[in-house]
Amino acid sequence: MRRPFRKSSPPLSADKGERQGRIVRTAQLAFGDIQSVLAFLNTEHEGLGGRPLDIAMASDKGMAAVEAAIAEEAASRGRAAG
Repeated sequence: MRRPFRKSSPPLSADKGERQGRIVRTAQLAFGDIQSVLAFLNTEHEGLGGRPLDIAMASDKGMAAVEAAIAEEAASRGRAAG
C-alpha cells in the first residue's frame, strides 16, 4: 500500500531546538497541564505579536519575552512560574 506524500520540515538548528525544549518546560511548570501549555504556545499572542512558540524559538530575545509572558499569564491564573 502506498502512503500519501508528506512534506517534511527541515530539522531544527541546535539553538532553536534548545529554545523549543526550554520554553515547553517553562510553560509546563507554569501552567501544569499539557492542554494549557499547547494552547498558550500555539495561539497568537497579541502582546508578543505572534505565536509564542515561534517567537521563543527565533532568538534569545524572543525567548526572554515569551518567558515573561508565561510568568504574567501564570500570575493571572494564580500559579507561580518556575
